[in-house]
Amino acid sequence: MNTSTPRVPPGPLPRNAWGKVWLVGAGPGDPELLTLKAVSCLQRADVVFVDDLVNPEVLHHATPRARVVWVGKRGGCASTPQAFIKRAMVHEATQGREVVRLKGGDPMIFGRGGEELTALRAAGVTAEVVNGITSGLAAVTGMGCALTHRSHAQGVVLLTGHSHRPGQGPDWCQVGQAMASLHLTLVVYMGVGQLASIAHGLSQSLPGHTPAALVQHASLPQQRQWLTPLGTLAQTAQAAGVSSPAVVVVGHVLSGLAKLQPQPARHSA
Repeated sequence: MNTSTPRVPPGPLPRNAWGKVWLVGAGPGDPELLTLKAVSCLQRADVVFVDDLVNPEVLHHATPRARVVWVGKRGGCASTPQAFIKRAMVHEATQGREVVRLKGGDPMIFGRGGEELTALRAAGVTAEVVNGITSGLAAVTGMGCALTHRSHAQGVVLLTGHSHRPGQGPDWCQVGQAMASLHLTLVVYMGVGQLASIAHGLSQSLPGHTPAALVQHASLPQQRQWLTPLGTLAQTAQAAGVSSPAVVVVGHVLSGLAKLQPQPARHSA
């Protein structure tokens, strides 16, 4: 397996000799959660474009001849321009190469998979999506909880705390209203940096005792989790030094976990 910086080859081959691109979800981090189809794609790939949050152990499934190109994508850090990634995938495919675009979680959930799929199809390149387990699901089940529950939640809302344009993020007060009226669980991706405003907005519509949780490094041995009322969510994150990647979960599906939390020891006088 070779690693290198992206190369842009010269002119394309005839269309009938073009390769194919797979947009593959690498899952939340645990390499054993990779799907069989994802493994198959890696085993046939000539080039693998890898996002920053992908566990490097996943690349053990790639063949030694595969060229691995890291195209980092992490909030708040320098990233490979998205336009370049699209052009590079098109160029590699038009040179007859089999290409895997490897993304953390699922490529179609906050992974820009829709943008890349559109760009590939517009260029005439055959593309296929291979789903992966998204971190929002892995974070909650890793705590021993469900996203839905007949007694607590009839649906799930997946939102990002990081808006593409400043000031165009969700109205968290309205999100809280929807949660209360429709009995929903909320999962927020990329929300640690905006946690104070998220918690404040939700608290305008939800009681401060609504169960909430923070899960960092979901599915990995170093997974950390904090269960807290919504009213103290931001303070808990600050005190614990929570940083990305982390998922925020709010909703009554967490109520059972709250009852399982160990209580502080009582000392008699």
